[in-house]
Amino acid sequence: MAEPYLTDLRILLGRLAPIAGVTQELTCKHFFSGAAATVDGRIFLSLTPAGLALKLPPARLEELFAAGGRRLRYFPNAPVKKAYVILADEMASVDRTLAGLIAESATFCLSGRGHL
Repeated sequence: MAEPYLTDLRILLGRLAPIAGVTQELTCKHFFSGAAATVDGRIFLSLTPAGLALKLPPARLEELFAAGGRRLRYFPNAPVKKAYVILADEMASVDRTLAGLIAESATFCLSGRGHL
């Protein structure tokens, strides 16, 4: 069940990482019933039945929630993952926007502040 998410995430990152200017090695792995992408061993992005989610600083999360993003919960009744936002479809469907958010998320996780 998770295989299509892993394949889709690899394709997405293959297409957008160069646009985002991400030069670090990104890896993808199975994660819950979907897939997660890591940079330097840190998860910064997931694609699951819940949606496409990015790990970002609190102020940025609030901006994205105000723009239609949703709080991440991998399963019904599971705790909310407070450092993540599920992107609104409009944000996730524009390559330039999504590439910028991917770069922002990877940078945040590499900074050491992404362990929230």
